[in-house]
Amino acid sequence: DFCLSRGLGDVYKRQLLSLCSCSGNSPVQTAGSSSEAQNDNGIEQVTLKVWAEEAAFDTMNEMIESFKEAHRGEAEFNITIEQNLDSKTKDVILGDVHNGADVFPLPDDQLSAMAAAGVLSAIPNQEEVSAANTAESVAAASINGVMYAYPMTADNGYFLYYNKKFLNESDVSSLERILEVCEKKNKEFSMEFNSGWYMYSFFGNTGLELGLNDDGVTNYCTWNSTDNSIKGADVVNRMMELTSSPAFVNRADGDLPAALASGKVIAAISGVWNSTDVEKAFGSDYGACKLPTYQVAGKQVQMASFTGFKMMGVNYYSEHLEWAHKLADWFTNEQNQTLSFEKRNIGPANKNAAASDAVSKVAAIQAVIAQSEYGKLQRVGNKFWTPCVEFADNILAGNPSHLSAQKMADNLVKEITASVID
Repeated sequence: DFCLSRGLGDVYKRQLLSLCSCSGNSPVQTAGSSSEAQNDNGIEQVTLKVWAEEAAFDTMNEMIESFKEAHRGEAEFNITIEQNLDSKTKDVILGDVHNGADVFPLPDDQLSAMAAAGVLSAIPNQEEVSAANTAESVAAASINGVMYAYPMTADNGYFLYYNKKFLNESDVSSLERILEVCEKKNKEFSMEFNSGWYMYSFFGNTGLELGLNDDGVTNYCTWNSTDNSIKGADVVNRMMELTSSPAFVNRADGDLPAALASGKVIAAISGVWNSTDVEKAFGSDYGACKLPTYQVAGKQVQMASFTGFKMMGVNYYSEHLEWAHKLADWFTNEQNQTLSFEKRNIGPANKNAAASDAVSKVAAIQAVIAQSEYGKLQRVGNKFWTPCVEFADNILAGNPSHLSAQKMADNLVKEITASVID
């Protein structure tokens, strides 16, 4: 994550100092060169590259056209969109920052590494943007009180979808009851169990802890605790019991739409990105709510979640830094967050857009909001992910090595908390 492109050294030093010392009242000074080429009429020519996922192209192009109209006569714009997965933004731009986009979306968990590496230009109108967006989305876009990106969405989390034809509100309050109904009806409960992102749901509200150390790279984790009222081994044992149900299906999130279309799945843990497919499959019986509780160590525990936000970042090396900031701000203003909701059903971070009657009527967005009360911002180092896959795969395989639950938890924590050079 910290392998910097050639030429980033000085920027890295300046912004790293800023990460450590800046207060909310002293935003980092933005930097970068400003190319001021002009056309024959003396108007500045501004070329900007934007990254986006293909599904967002139409909406983003509409925003770009309105941006050009709003700034007609101020500059001659050449703004292009290139396809890039949001989940890959950090890796791609750190690989070649000088050829990266001027403006790009990123999930909140990529912010720290990108800011420390010096590729994000801190936003110049922090007070204005902070006032317009929810406190949670502003916090997710900030480090030590300095905003390094413009909040854009507040729905990058997960919750429970269910089919009301088979499950009522009482049924979906408990995972055990959901599995019981699924078994009786020969139906499925689906989640991507062998993903650390989703698997966190079992550990998150047990009193066992997980997070990022002060170095910003390594993790701390107490998922193997023997002192907590709910021990790590208790959770591991319960995970093995629950996943042994014939109704519990581990399924990659990307495979959920096809399973929904087949009629097999009547309950699933996923996010708003699958809402269209769920609604199509369940029709008038479509339901969405917070995650259920589950029983462990004699207690009924609310399943947790990683909460997430997406935001727009500006490349520190943009040749038109001021215009890049204006465009990122435009993409994420109230008008365009509302447009993203209307066109793509995306939950806004903007306070006014989120408070609209239309947003309040979308079950998936209301479900992710309800679940956020039991969630936590995803702040983990890279050593978290692979051990979780291996741990979950072992559980799904029935623990063929016959390790004790405590040994399984110990092995998992050892790998999660390992040094980055191990």
